[in-house]
Amino acid sequence: MTARRLGARQVLDLVLDPGSFESWDQPIDISGHAPAYQEALRAAAATAGTDESVVTGRGLVRGRAVAVVVNEFRFLGGSVGVDAAGRIADAVRRATAHGLPLLATTASGGTRMQEGTPAFLRMVEIGRAVMAHRAAGLPYLVYLRHPTTGGVFASWGSLAHLTVAEPGALVGFLGPKVIEALTGEALPAGVQGAENLAAKGVIDGVVAPENLSGLLERTLAVLVDEPSPSSLPRRGDEVASTGAAWPSILRTRRDDRAGVRDLLRYGAQGTVRLSGTDEGERDESMLVALTRLDGQPCVVVGQDRSRQSATSPMGPAALRVARRAMVLAEELRLPLVAVIDTPGAELSREAEEGAVAGEIARCMALLTRLTVPTLSVILGQGCGGGALALLPAQRVVAAQHAWLAPLPPEGASVIVHGDTRHAAEMAEAQHVRAVDLRAEGAVHHVVPERDGDTPRDLAVAVAAECARQLREMTDAAH
Repeated sequence: MTARRLGARQVLDLVLDPGSFESWDQPIDISGHAPAYQEALRAAAATAGTDESVVTGRGLVRGRAVAVVVNEFRFLGGSVGVDAAGRIADAVRRATAHGLPLLATTASGGTRMQEGTPAFLRMVEIGRAVMAHRAAGLPYLVYLRHPTTGGVFASWGSLAHLTVAEPGALVGFLGPKVIEALTGEALPAGVQGAENLAAKGVIDGVVAPENLSGLLERTLAVLVDEPSPSSLPRRGDEVASTGAAWPSILRTRRDDRAGVRDLLRYGAQGTVRLSGTDEGERDESMLVALTRLDGQPCVVVGQDRSRQSATSPMGPAALRVARRAMVLAEELRLPLVAVIDTPGAELSREAEEGAVAGEIARCMALLTRLTVPTLSVILGQGCGGGALALLPAQRVVAAQHAWLAPLPPEGASVIVHGDTRHAAEMAEAQHVRAVDLRAEGAVHHVVPERDGDTPRDLAVAVAAECARQLREMTDAAH
């Protein structure tokens, strides 16, 4: 797919509400530059219709105020010189001072070669301003346009909470021609394509320009809007006798058991999915989303049982995805909901060498240190260290037939009895049921299940309980 090359004004018109843009840009004095460079700058301005390679200001995205930084590629390839860098850093700091979410949309070959190292060093100043913005708990969102390379991608283009790219955009550390000239080898086709970077977990997705405003609206609805009243029916507190543990375990292993996708499909609104670690790893067995569970804004990180199997188990990368979600929740000051539903973490040489045990430990440690409200939900299977990684939240909710065990009951049976025939007996002896966990104090609330529950029925009941718990924790924090 060939990317469209939109100008800065076209982007602003697509993203912002009509007539809402207010420029923050001050005139730039080019008199100190060499005459030939001054002429090049004037020619670039005439071509681009802008006085520099960036346009900054504020506007509205479907009624919500945002600050914007937009590259103009027609101005010397969108390159960033000293003046452009100063304009970007000033806009970021102004957004921070005004408490505004910030959208940056890039289209640049990187640092301006005509200005050399002084321009190159300004990328540090921009990065410092962006991280101060994030430290203030304010959203930073990036839309990578075609092309985005060099110092722009290696600084403020890669520091966002949520990063998406234009379809077909070339995005990379250096442009392919420069890489071939420096190394003598060409990159394989598609390596620097937006779609490949999304597939590899470098960026969160690919979004057409005409759909960007809708994505921003859903994202900002989670990040800046107040909670809305709950509308889902909540089940009572009484849990009927669950009987033996083994039937519950078999129930959670059924293909038609509600999973985290059902929770988002039936119990959430305005969900925005994130992808991967944003560091070049992706594992579909761990799902991350910005969403509103029954009206309550939150970050959801969940083990997706439908993406786990013997051939695609939950590996170390999935746990690193989970840690990204925890950091996002803390920085954005949103509650975190961690959904447990796994037959167990990956058991392989690759997992051992990928530090699966350490990643479990780091997830647990990070979850215990979060200052935002945290809620763990044992939705189905809760097997081993993979489940424990998402467990130590401030509150824990479990579906009635959910369970938690150090090993699958079959594995425990092998250790104790030398075979798997005593799995049901081991499940009973190990007190794995949700009601057992509540009696032990490990679970705070059990969501009743009903015979004949559809995935939608259970998902709605769990979402309603999550919303209640989040409201209570948020109110207590205030």
